[in-house]
This record gives sequence, C-alpha cells and structure tokens, in this order.
Amino acid sequence: MKIISWNCNMAFRKKGDPVLAYKPDLLVVSECEQPEKLNIDANIPNCSSHFWLGDNPHKGVGIFTFSDQVLTLQPEYNPEFKYVIPLCVKGKTELLLFAIWTMSHPIRAKSYVGQIWGALQYYEKLINEDSFFIGDFNSNLIWDHERKGGNHSHVVDFLSERNIVSLYHTIRNEKQGEEKEPTLYLLKKKYKSYHMDYCFLSKNKIQKETKIEIGKYEDWIKYSDHMPMIMEGIKE
Repeated sequence: MKIISWNCNMAFRKKGDPVLAYKPDLLVVSECEQPEKLNIDANIPNCSSHFWLGDNPHKGVGIFTFSDQVLTLQPEYNPEFKYVIPLCVKGKTELLLFAIWTMSHPIRAKSYVGQIWGALQYYEKLINEDSFFIGDFNSNLIWDHERKGGNHSHVVDFLSERNIVSLYHTIRNEKQGEEKEPTLYLLKKKYKSYHMDYCFLSKNKIQKETKIEIGKYEDWIKYSDHMPMIMEGIKE
C-alpha cells in the first residue's frame, strides 16, 4: 500500500498533480479545501472514496482513496479533538486511520500535540494494531520542555507501548528530535526547518520493501511550506 500525507497550504486543486503522479492508494491532505470547491471529479481522478472535515471551506482535512477503499467516520468521533479524525478505511482489509492536523488553542494544554494526547486518552480502547496516525502533528521532541504533561515524548511512548512506531524513525534509524530531514520550512525559509509531520503505524505493517520519502525543498517549496511524506510498501 502506498500512502501520501501532505499539508498543501491550501488550494490543493491547483497543486495536487505532483502528488497524484505518485499514484497513492491513500492520500491525507491538511489545509485542503472542501470537496465542492476542490471539484474532485476534475482534479482528483480515480478517487474511489473521500472524506473532508473543516470549519473553513478553504482549509480543512481531506482524505482520499484510490483502491476501492471506502472511508467512514467512526461513530466514536469526538469533535473536542476536531482534527484528530478516526476513520474506518475498508477495502481488502480494514484499518483505522487517525488523520491529524493540529493547531493552536487558547488553552495551552489543548494546543498542538496536546490535542493528540487528549485524543489518545479518549480513543484508547479503539486503538489496535491496524491503527495509523498520519498527518501534520505540528510537534517535535525538541519542545518537550514546554509542557509538563502530554508532550511529544508522551505521545510517542503511549503509541510505542501498543507496538505503534514512527515509520520515518524506524526506517531511517534516527532518534526523535534528531531528524535529518525536515518536513516543514517555517515561512518557507530554508534555515527555519523542523520535522513536524509523521506516520505512526504498527511494527507489523513494516516490511523489507517498506520505504519513506520526504519531499525536497527545491521541488516542493513553491507549493507549500510542508514537504509531502511518500510511503510505500506498507502491509495492508
């Protein structure tokens, strides 16, 4: 299975072709416009199922499948954790996708990674070995010291206890907070680079042929400050 995750920085209808050229089976797009504005039939060819959630018609989370998989929002969805979205992805097999896009919040504990931490507590009984956590976490271990609880390391440890790991760190054999490949260039400045986007999945989904590619600055910065994560060879 090939999965791509990308924060497109809005207007996906104008910049989706380079991503779609990779022919993903599953595509998670943060800051994506609503389906009516996106015009899926014209701009997302061969899309078999889609789901979108957002308050702003120009800027939400879009999830698309291309291999006869059907997306269904889990009945347990809690809007308190609005953009930690649990979806059933049903095809040859069935998996649970948490599509993620975190953001700031007036209450610090509920900002960014705090939204993921809260969602993990709420959805704990739902999480299993077929769970994926994919998207723009806006988080990194380097900011752990700013939070007493529910920080990035707490999220990583919570998932690790359930045999769920970061694909990038597993494949690259790099430590959290010491990533060599950025996924975000703040304000599109090359010197303001951070690793903020992730795919967490069960270890048993990683095969010898599994690989991950992070988009290069020179190729993608004209489209967005985030680089796409292109992941393939994932066991269904």
